[in-house]
Amino acid sequence: PQEVYFKNLSKQKQKEVMEKNGNNHKLRVCVATCNRADYSKLAPIMFGIKAEPQFFELDVVVLGSHLIDDYGNTYRMIEQDDFDIHTRLHTIVRGEDEAAMVESVGLALVKLPDVLNRLKPDIMIVHGDRFDALALATSAALMNIRILHIEGGEVSGTIDDSIRHAITKLAHYHVCCTRSAEQHLIAMCEDHDRILLAGCPSYDKLLSAKNKDYMSIISMWLGEDVKTRDYIVALQHPVTTDIKHSIKMFELTLDALISFNKRTLVLFPNVDAGSKEMVRVMRKKGIEHHPNFRAVKHVPFDQFIQLVAHAGCMIGNSSCGVREVGAFGTPVINLGTRQTGRETGENVLHVRDADTQDKILHALQLQFGKQYPCSKIYGDGSAVPRILKFLKSIDLKEPLQKKFCFPPVKDNISQDIDHILETQSALAVDLGGTNLRVAIVSMKGEIVKKYTQLNPKTYEDRLALILKMCVEAASEAVNVNCRILGVGISTGGRVNPREGIVLHSTKLIQEWSSVDLRTPISDALHLPVWVDNDGNCAALAERKFGHGKGIENFVTLITGTGIGGGIVHQHELIHGSSFCAAELGHIVVSLDGPECLCGSQGCIEAYASGIALQREAKKLHDDDLLLVEGMSMKEEEIVSAAHLIQAAKLGNTKAESILRTAGTALGLGVVNILHTVNPSLVILSGVLANHYVNAVKDVINRQALSSVKTVDVVVSNLADPALLGAASLVLDYTTRRIY
Repeated sequence: PQEVYFKNLSKQKQKEVMEKNGNNHKLRVCVATCNRADYSKLAPIMFGIKAEPQFFELDVVVLGSHLIDDYGNTYRMIEQDDFDIHTRLHTIVRGEDEAAMVESVGLALVKLPDVLNRLKPDIMIVHGDRFDALALATSAALMNIRILHIEGGEVSGTIDDSIRHAITKLAHYHVCCTRSAEQHLIAMCEDHDRILLAGCPSYDKLLSAKNKDYMSIISMWLGEDVKTRDYIVALQHPVTTDIKHSIKMFELTLDALISFNKRTLVLFPNVDAGSKEMVRVMRKKGIEHHPNFRAVKHVPFDQFIQLVAHAGCMIGNSSCGVREVGAFGTPVINLGTRQTGRETGENVLHVRDADTQDKILHALQLQFGKQYPCSKIYGDGSAVPRILKFLKSIDLKEPLQKKFCFPPVKDNISQDIDHILETQSALAVDLGGTNLRVAIVSMKGEIVKKYTQLNPKTYEDRLALILKMCVEAASEAVNVNCRILGVGISTGGRVNPREGIVLHSTKLIQEWSSVDLRTPISDALHLPVWVDNDGNCAALAERKFGHGKGIENFVTLITGTGIGGGIVHQHELIHGSSFCAAELGHIVVSLDGPECLCGSQGCIEAYASGIALQREAKKLHDDDLLLVEGMSMKEEEIVSAAHLIQAAKLGNTKAESILRTAGTALGLGVVNILHTVNPSLVILSGVLANHYVNAVKDVINRQALSSVKTVDVVVSNLADPALLGAASLVLDYTTRRIY
C-alpha cells in the first residue's frame, strides 16, 4: 500500500503540502487508544505514521480498560508493537454499571487537559463510539485541537449510536468505512470536503493474514486436538440500554454452546455496564473449567485474526463479527440488537430476538462449518495509505471553526476530496465460446479497461486464466481510481446463481459443467462473486443501462452464435424453478424443422442463430449457389453467416429466402413469448439484431393477438451487453442490499 501511495502523490506534491503548513512543519498527531478493540483499528494507522517521520510526529496516549488487569492489561501489546507510550491515564471507575460509566467519562475529562496542554498536538485521532472516546473528543474540541474521527457515520444498536454521532459533531475530519456511512455523515450536515471514504484500517492487515501459519495459534488457544472449522469463537458484550435482557441472552448463549458440544473460545466482555454480571454468569456455569471451553480476557489481534479466519463459526454481538470476520467468509451468528443497522455480508445470520436456547442452538446448527464468499464491504486493504494522504492534505492555516453543510445535499455523488476520489466499479467477466474477456465497469456503465484472451479448452487452464486476468484487472483498478465492489460473471449454459455454479454448459464451452465459480474467485480476490447465464446478463444490462431502464416487464433476445435471452417481470429477472427460464432459443416453431444443437428439432436457434445461418451458407457454397457478382472469397476463407447476409444484400434470392425463413422463425418465437408473458417491450440484441428487427415486427403484425400487437420491438443500443450485464450483477446487488 505504501508503494501505491507514493505512486499517486509525487515528492513535489508532498513538499507543497508541507510548505503550505509553514516552514516544513511536521504534523504532530496524538493517537489515543482506550481498549483492545479500538487499538486493532488504530494500530495500522500508527504504524503508517511512524513509518514516515519526515511528515509526522506521533504521540500515543493510553487510557481506559487497557490499564486494567481484569481486561488483560492490553497496553502491553502496544509496547510489544514498539510504540512509545507518552502518557498512561487511569480513567476507569470500577463498578461496571451506568453510574460507573458516567464517572469514568468525568474522570477522563479531569485528567486529559493537562496531557493535551503538554503535548500540544496538531490533530487528535479518535476511534469509534466508546464512552472513553467521547471524553477524548470533548476535551480536544474544547481545547481547540483538530479531531480526526475514525468510523463515523455507521449505525448500530445501544448507546453507542448516540456517542458515535456526538463525536461526529465534535470532530473536524471524518474517515468512514462504507458508502452508507459516508452518506450518513453528509446527511448529518458534515462538510463534504472533510469526509474520506477509506475503508476500515484493520482490513489492511486482515486481507493479508489468512495464509500465515495458524495451526500453532489454534493449538495454543484451544488445544492440540482441535482442527480448523471445528471450533467456535464467542464474544458477547452487555447492551447498556437493556442490561437485564443482555445478561439473560448471554446465559442462553452459553447453554446453547454447552449443548452444541464443540470446542469454544470465549472472550470476556468489555468494560461496559453489565459486564460484571456477565462474568458472574460464566463462573456460575463453570465455563472457565469446562473441558469444551477456553475462557480468556484477551487475544492479541494478529492471533485473533487467525482464530476467527479458521473457525467453524463466530457467535455473539461484537462489531468484529459483522465487520472484520466477513473478510474471511467465516459464518457469524449475530445475537440481539447491539449491531442493528450495521451493513453485513452473506456470512451473518441475525438472531434479533435471542430469547430461547433452542433458537440460538438452531442458528448454530444452520451456520456451523459453512464457508461464505469473502466480503469487502468495510475495506479493500488500502485504508492506511488513503488516511495518510488525507492527513497530509490538512491545512493547519484553515479556520478551526467547523462548517456545516445543511440540506439540500448532493445526491449519490462521492464527496471525497479530488485527489482521493474513487469510482464505484465492478469486475465483469464474459465467458464466450471463443474469447474470455474481463473488464472494469463503472457505476455509469463505462468500460474503463478491458482485457481479452482466447478461451482455453480445459477447465484448469480456463479457471487459471480467469483468476490471472481478474487479479491483473483488480490491481489496475487502483491506478485508474476505481473501487471494485465485486465480480460478476456471464457464461453460457444453465447456471445456479444462488450458489454461483455452472450446472450445464453449452457445447461451445468444453469441460464447463458442475463448476463452482464463486468459491475460488472469491477466495483469491477477497471479493463477493455473482454468476449468471449470458442471456440473463443481457437482460440485466438492458434493465440498468439500456432500453429496459424503468420498464416493469420486458424481454431481451440475443441473436448471435446461438439464440438466448432473459425475461424481466415486475422489475425482477425470472430464473425459474430449475434455473432454466428464458431458454428462448429453444422455443419450438416447427415440428419437422432442422435439428438443433440441443437435440430437438425446429427450435428458433436451429433457424436463426449464427451457427444455423453458417450451416445454410455452407450448403449454398457447396452447390456453388452462394457467391454472386460483387462477392469473392479466398480459398482458405471459412464460410460464415456474414457471407450469407452479404449475398442476400447483393440480390442472391436463395440467401434472401434463408434469411426470411430465419426472421419468420424468430418472429414466431417472439409471438409465443408475447402470448406467454405479455411484456411491453422486446429488445433484440447481438450482431444479427438489425437484420431481424423488421421481420419480427412483420410476423407480430400477422400472427399475434391484437392485444399484444402494440408491443415495442427495438434493437439494443448497448455496445457490450454481456460485460455490462455481468457488471450489473454486482452494481445492482451491492447498492440496494437491505438487511
